[in-house]
Amino acid sequence: MTKIAIIGAGASGLIAALHAKNRDNSIDLYEKNSIIGKKITVSGNGKCNIANKNITKYDYFGNNLDFLEYGLKEFGFLKFEKFCNEMGLYLSVKEDGKVYPRSFESTSVIKIFEEKLSEKGVNLHLSSEIKKITRQNDKFILEPNGKDINFYDKVLISTGSKASPKLGGSSFSENMAKSFGHNLFPSYPSLVQLETKKKQVSRMSGVKIEAKVTLLSKEYKKVSVEGDVLFTKYGLSGFAILDISFFVSKLLLENKKVILSIDMIPEFSIDKLQSIMIKNCRNNPNSSFDTMLMGLLPLKIAKYISFELGFAKKRLEDLSLKDVKKVIYLIKDFRCSIEDTHGFDYAEVCGGGIDTLEVDSKTMESKLVKNLYFSGESLDIVGKRGGYNFAFAWMSGYLAGKSLKG
Repeated sequence: MTKIAIIGAGASGLIAALHAKNRDNSIDLYEKNSIIGKKITVSGNGKCNIANKNITKYDYFGNNLDFLEYGLKEFGFLKFEKFCNEMGLYLSVKEDGKVYPRSFESTSVIKIFEEKLSEKGVNLHLSSEIKKITRQNDKFILEPNGKDINFYDKVLISTGSKASPKLGGSSFSENMAKSFGHNLFPSYPSLVQLETKKKQVSRMSGVKIEAKVTLLSKEYKKVSVEGDVLFTKYGLSGFAILDISFFVSKLLLENKKVILSIDMIPEFSIDKLQSIMIKNCRNNPNSSFDTMLMGLLPLKIAKYISFELGFAKKRLEDLSLKDVKKVIYLIKDFRCSIEDTHGFDYAEVCGGGIDTLEVDSKTMESKLVKNLYFSGESLDIVGKRGGYNFAFAWMSGYLAGKSLKG
């Protein structure tokens, strides 16, 4: 009987275990956490965004996006949906392509997978951390939590990356891949908040606005994202910031200077905003400058602009056209120098990782070590926000499982 070890019971490891199990093999699924699918439990702001319907290889970043082509054809959304439905897990697909369980609760996903693992006869080992894998002749040697050494014919590493260590993230997959001779691309946080030393940002801490964020960079031209931006004590958060963080992280990794431009009122052009302000000055000459801004922006931002320009004591009748243009410049092009990301501890996912040129795109098997497999976030593939990373985890786990089955 073929003995298989799958390390990591996240999305990728779970689907791999279910597709790999048959009468002729024994599968041990190891998970360092006390529950399976820890990342699934926090996805989609609690609503469990577990996939995306509209996926192409261009929704991902990595040094070899062609690696995705076979998997996208072999295990696209329709096949994933069929797999879920056959387990009794039904999905809700939103207009933007985001996919959720119909219950909008991660509990249903976890419970269904737990039952299916048991039905299939997969041996689930919770709170079991594997710290090292070695190879002796044709066998892989694993030592879980200092217990008896186990020998396996095949091993899948699906432990993810070092993003979100509180959810179980670690550098295990990178360390093991390196020990077996694999090339690694430097890892970096992605879908992560950004840090700045600009004091004005901390003064606006707690304020969230809908904005347009543009990366001012020679390397990445015309990279702009619209969405919410949250000002914090350390810097910037919000969906727009998470979405642009991939590019920022890459530049910081290369020690490049990073500057973001934030348009705080993207729905108004410069001319439109100027027209509004001039009209306001004419209609309300005795109103304070702060009052005019509070009609357009949250109080803390209005106070910041007022303080920055020295207009706190000015009435609207005192504002010149030049003054109005200064205000518009600050609103439409608020610039922040980014010093760092908020780190792996707060990142949802991680870029970089195992070189996919050294992994078979159809089976997820290492091209360097027979019967050693990698799937999910451990590989040099990282997706956009909105279920794309889970989609890759399911897809790569499915391919690995089919191959492990033999």
